[in-house]
Amino acid sequence: MAVSTKHVLAQGPVIKTLAGVAWAALRQGKSPPGHFQTPSEELIGTVDPLPAALIKDYVRHVGGDPSAYKGLVPAHLFPQWSFPLASRTLTGVPYPLLKVLNGGCKIQINEHLPAGVPLRARARLEGIDDNGRRAVLHQRVVTDTDETPNALVADLYAIVVHDKKTREKKGAAGPSRGEKAKKKEKARVPHDAEELARWKLRADAGLDFAKLTGDFNPVHWVGPYAKAFGFRNTILHGFSTMARTIESLQRTLFAGSIHRLQSFDVQFTEPLVLPHAVGVYLGETTEQGRTVYVGDAPGGPAYLVGKFETRP
Repeated sequence: MAVSTKHVLAQGPVIKTLAGVAWAALRQGKSPPGHFQTPSEELIGTVDPLPAALIKDYVRHVGGDPSAYKGLVPAHLFPQWSFPLASRTLTGVPYPLLKVLNGGCKIQINEHLPAGVPLRARARLEGIDDNGRRAVLHQRVVTDTDETPNALVADLYAIVVHDKKTREKKGAAGPSRGEKAKKKEKARVPHDAEELARWKLRADAGLDFAKLTGDFNPVHWVGPYAKAFGFRNTILHGFSTMARTIESLQRTLFAGSIHRLQSFDVQFTEPLVLPHAVGVYLGETTEQGRTVYVGDAPGGPAYLVGKFETRP
């Protein structure tokens, strides 16, 4: 069932930010680079209580049980209020904002956020790793209240791949033969991974997620725009893939409990083109946690690769 357009009314700050990012990106080539430093100054904002109907429809959309979140805000909904503040931490960075890709994130759930009350968000640019061929921008957003300090810590990793001209300017050599071979080795679902769940994603899954979070980047819901960027069709938001994975873990491994998950660290390894049928697969246990994948089938390409830790 399609998500109601009424939820767009709650997305004003995010939509305003998207418009601002697009405008700033258009002006980048016409004005000198701004000043920035890392870590940046911490920005602090207040998040108005999210409508209960929005939370309910959001949880249902990503495959969860709304009754499990009675009085609470899902941790994986954090992009909805984090994006406006996090985007401001990139002011002045000398990178083309329209080429920024969502590489992944890590969330640490120390406490569940209460619903129906204002939230406090703090954001800053932690650092930039630029090797001449690509730059990784590390941002951190902490969301809490006075009663739940440091409740949710989210580390975001945005990637900018430099074009040939920029690489030459930075004096970065092209990739070696070994690096080229490594690049061609795409992330895959292990052959022995156990399937936990399967999703049937509709063509409008990107538009519905945008209505619920405000991320109306047209690559997720306008077919011709996505095709102009080289995709076969629109692609699902990385954060939607992450939220659906978390809900699949909670439904299958944790018997419906939303309190077992302590941390979730993910990389978005391939665009997930819509419509699509994919599975969630459980992999091996490592020192960093249990591994999980989203992909077509064991041995096939992985669209998400993650590790998670649980509470006893």
